[in-house]
Amino acid sequence: MRRLAALLAVTLIALPAPAHATGRHGTEPVYDYAAAIREQVWVEAPVDSDGDGAKDRVAVRVIRPAETAGGLRVPIIFQPSPYYAGLNDVPNHDDIDRDGSVSAGAAAGVNRADDIFFAGYLDNYFVPRGYAVVFADSLGTGGSTGCPTSGGRNETLGMKAVVDWLNGRARAFDASGATVTATWSTGNTGMIGASYNGTLPNAVATTGVEGLKTIVPIAAISSWYGYYRANGGVVAPGGYQGEDTDVLAKAVLTRADPEVCAPVMDELERLQDRETGDYSAYWAERDYLRDVDRVRASVLLVHGLHDDNVRTGQAGQWWDALAARHIPRKIWLHQAGHADPFNVRRDAWLTTLNRWFDFWLYGIDTGIMREPMADVEVAPNQWTTASTWPLPDGRDVRVPLGSGSRVTFVDDPSRTADSLVADETSADPNRFLSLGAPLTGETRLSGTPRITVTADLAGDSPYLTALLVDYGEAERYAGTRTLTVQDCVGPGIDGDPGCFNRREYVTATTPYEIVTRGWLDVRNRLSPSRTVPIESGRPYTFHWDLQSTDHVFAAGHRIGVVLISTERDHTLRYPAGTVIGVQPGVSHIDLHLS
Repeated sequence: MRRLAALLAVTLIALPAPAHATGRHGTEPVYDYAAAIREQVWVEAPVDSDGDGAKDRVAVRVIRPAETAGGLRVPIIFQPSPYYAGLNDVPNHDDIDRDGSVSAGAAAGVNRADDIFFAGYLDNYFVPRGYAVVFADSLGTGGSTGCPTSGGRNETLGMKAVVDWLNGRARAFDASGATVTATWSTGNTGMIGASYNGTLPNAVATTGVEGLKTIVPIAAISSWYGYYRANGGVVAPGGYQGEDTDVLAKAVLTRADPEVCAPVMDELERLQDRETGDYSAYWAERDYLRDVDRVRASVLLVHGLHDDNVRTGQAGQWWDALAARHIPRKIWLHQAGHADPFNVRRDAWLTTLNRWFDFWLYGIDTGIMREPMADVEVAPNQWTTASTWPLPDGRDVRVPLGSGSRVTFVDDPSRTADSLVADETSADPNRFLSLGAPLTGETRLSGTPRITVTADLAGDSPYLTALLVDYGEAERYAGTRTLTVQDCVGPGIDGDPGCFNRREYVTATTPYEIVTRGWLDVRNRLSPSRTVPIESGRPYTFHWDLQSTDHVFAAGHRIGVVLISTERDHTLRYPAGTVIGVQPGVSHIDLHLS
């Protein structure tokens, strides 16, 4: 904790408050957005990822108050992205069904609706408050050169170069080739973004680059292995079966002359290894947890508890690593899916973000670091706070999966997880179910569940999938809808109409909810890095984590643990018929409950 106190003290001493600040309320919109200076430069990166003999260049767009032309120096809010130039239509891999057939739907390719993350509030909101807002195309995308690598080191160094330029340590050029310096910059930079746009701030923070004071990763990846793999298994993000690092890289390869990156794309496909799913040097390069010791920036982490794309384990493992190193931090967990909090809790989010950036980039004591560390939406529109997360008053509870001897079920890859958990009252030959007694009081789960299962497998499928289920009727998250112009009531932001392609989530009353899930390739029971075949019919004891979560089980509800093999929407699908024998008496799940 001494490090945290020292960091806060240095920040408050070193950064003078701007003239337009008003104490705890922070900066106010006093600069004319319409008159703001808009410019484009190309920052030189220290890599040549396209192999053309020249250093890669990053296309950067800057919006800053007009007063910076007269000597005003301002801090920077920086959002990087590979998506600004759109996406190519790239087919996903057709190897999902391992019975020799071509997987249905594989030709759909990458089709993310990432315009949800292009809500134009950063420049609208923060330029009038005395910030420069910077947007940069990740390497190989839009106006940048180089090649995209789905989280590779070159992408990290490309975005780090922008921070270096803002601090006078890297070169940039305008369209004519003339050198451009950021004389208007204080150097104090905050990076922000959602999804891939939020992953890049995580990556840059692990370089420890000077000048990067804070990051705001929203629905972001902390390890690409956990995005496309799980404990040795090839596992797809929700809704994108068959996608992998090569598919995503090809989808964002929107630079001019993209054919120069063909060798890089081929190398990605070869090294990612869709056969064993093992953790390798390829994945280690894309694992930011390995370099978390270098993080010096504070972190405002945001994630949706129903995010089936960038799953919650990405946030949980990053948060735990930051906590272990006493990095100044705050967390928001909301009930929506893969969403920006602007579309979930707009007013509170803008106020929080303003106070966060004012504190870390301007040095204004907004009081935000003396407030509770965790803001969690425990039910639709029901928010609560806690001094830390997982909840400090929780206790670790080991829940047995039953008693008695071996119970068998048969893998059926044609069935979805929802069909396998829907009816807890009837026997089902394609699952194992452990069902707890009705809860006598409200019970809250926070953190990362871990399951231990003793079982034997006989057949083709190497997967074990664990699903933690809340059985009981309740109003729950049920997806999102895009707001129409008529829905956008109330004022916009500093003169903007205020819709920004805004979405909101909707709820429905349902009899159950899959709270969290986790997967294991049993051949990687010893290590994610090593495939060791099992002996058919021999029992082994397996351990693996489920995705991090925060969930309230209502009084009268029942906690269920469902074991299956194939999860149709996430894992590869081997031929049906694998028989799994579970020994419930020596199996359990560990939960942090309060």
